[in-house]
Amino acid sequence: MTTSWSTIQQCFLETWELKSQHLRRREKRGKHLLGWLSREWLCIHLQKVKLSESDRGENRKPQEDGLLRKTLFNLTMSQTGKKSSSDGETTPQAPLVNKSIRGSKSRFPKAGSRKESIDPKTTDSQPQDKTLKTISLDAAKTLTSETELGSRMEENEWFLQKLGRKAISKCLDLNNCRQTTADVRELLALLPSLPDLEKLDISWNDVTRGNLHVLTQQMHLVSKLKILRLSSCRLTANDVWALGEALKVLPELEELNLSWNSKVGGNLPLIRQTLQQGSKIQTLELVDCTLTSEDRVFVGQLLPRLQNLEVLDLSINRNIGGSLNSIAHGLKSTSNLKVLKLHSCGLSQKSVKLLDAAFRYLCELRTLDLSCNKELGGGFEDTAGLATLEHLEGLDLRQCSLMADDVLSLTQLIPLLSSLQELDLSANKEMGSYSENLLSRLQFLPALKSLIISNCALESETFTALAEATIHLPALKIVNLSWNKCIGSNLKLLLETLKLSMSLQMLRLSSCSLVTEDMALLASVIQTGHLARLQKLDLSYNDSICEAGWTIFCQNLWLLKELTELDISLRPSTFRKCRQWFRRLLSAVTKLPKTTEVAMKRWLLPASQEEEPQGFDQDHRSSIHFDHGGFQEADFPRLN
Repeated sequence: MTTSWSTIQQCFLETWELKSQHLRRREKRGKHLLGWLSREWLCIHLQKVKLSESDRGENRKPQEDGLLRKTLFNLTMSQTGKKSSSDGETTPQAPLVNKSIRGSKSRFPKAGSRKESIDPKTTDSQPQDKTLKTISLDAAKTLTSETELGSRMEENEWFLQKLGRKAISKCLDLNNCRQTTADVRELLALLPSLPDLEKLDISWNDVTRGNLHVLTQQMHLVSKLKILRLSSCRLTANDVWALGEALKVLPELEELNLSWNSKVGGNLPLIRQTLQQGSKIQTLELVDCTLTSEDRVFVGQLLPRLQNLEVLDLSINRNIGGSLNSIAHGLKSTSNLKVLKLHSCGLSQKSVKLLDAAFRYLCELRTLDLSCNKELGGGFEDTAGLATLEHLEGLDLRQCSLMADDVLSLTQLIPLLSSLQELDLSANKEMGSYSENLLSRLQFLPALKSLIISNCALESETFTALAEATIHLPALKIVNLSWNKCIGSNLKLLLETLKLSMSLQMLRLSSCSLVTEDMALLASVIQTGHLARLQKLDLSYNDSICEAGWTIFCQNLWLLKELTELDISLRPSTFRKCRQWFRRLLSAVTKLPKTTEVAMKRWLLPASQEEEPQGFDQDHRSSIHFDHGGFQEADFPRLN
């Protein structure tokens, strides 16, 4: 009896039918099935293993057909049963195939017994028999391997779609997906099919708490990983230890983010042995990790090992500012550092002195954030090291309680930072009366793009110096002068600046005591087209603007074609009626194609106009949200 091509094809088709029956039974039990090959794909694949008549041979035993049928059946059914009926875990691909092949061989007589049963007259046909079995098994292996690959790919896609994410081979972003324990198991099953994964973000998923070891045990499957983000996962001490073990098999890791995990504090040394000299880590973020004095020492010892470190963020760790010696000493070994953030770290005057000594070694530093360190005031006197940061682009000193000596030192320092693009001096109220010289020196920063001096209690003289300096800053994109009352009735001092700032995208003048005259000036600047690129405009908390001021402003608002956000809200304690200017506002917004947000909290809408903002979205192609708080005139009868 000979084995023809039709016999081989029939074997595949019969196996396919058995497999389909098995799948239908599983569907009845409510199992989720994915990735099975179509009959058309199977027929195409059979063409790849089709044998010529000369290779098939003329004499074949009936048991050869049985061997082929059973082998294909076992290989196919092993693919069907690869998912556990209880938890859906997936076994590794290679062991599954090998086990299936071994199982199929064990069902037939051993080689010795088979040899005794062979007739000497048919010995010449043995090479062809072996060729047939080898090719058949190779075809079955290829079929199983490609079947598993297709199945895994579709399972991955389904898993990510369930979590509202897209499948990207090198990036797996599950940030804030509200993962469950079952999702974690599916994630583990997904990793073997992502050998080229470079980014894994599972931040803001509480299910990780105490269970990180389940994931880290499989990290060897994604050894090319470069970015690992675990912020706000409520990590425990055991999780930190498990992470340390995982880092041993991630030699390519460049970014590690453990921020917003309070239990990391006190346990950071558990990863001491895994971050060795020559580590490729470029970004280390430990924001709000409740770091202790022991962690502070550990970070100082760790920094010299991270020669490639470019970003270090230790913000909101209030215990590290008490004694910054170890960290400041370690910073001297991070010559490639570009970003240093120590926001709200309890820094003191002594801390500034220690950091200033380290600045001399940070020639590549681009961003320095020392904001919200209220005890830092008085520490900038004689900070020569800060002057060496010739490439510094961003300096954040908001809410640092700057004193007269600090302002004097910064006045001498500012002209030397010619690369500075972002400067934030907000919430330093003590500098308002003696910052005239400092603000006038801003003209020596031609690259400045963002200037934030809100809530600094500026006086008339200091505001005048600021206005004159900004005329020389044509690159300005962001100007925030909010909560400086002296601007009211003096906005005309900024007239030249507003005319020359062709790149201005954000202007914030909240709570500046603006009056109708200021609104008329602003309207004239808009009318002449000098704010054509403005995207965000904040005029909130200026309750002294009368009806005429809002009317003239709304008449010219339609000319800001790039505007996306507008805020004209009133103070929390103030409620006022919307008059005729509200209809002018609606008319203007219809002509602004990019506007998405109009905040006008505590403005009272007449009952007749209450429905107009709600129906606005339906009548215009732009989706605009009017945030007015839902108040009506009827809610405040005394104002009628």
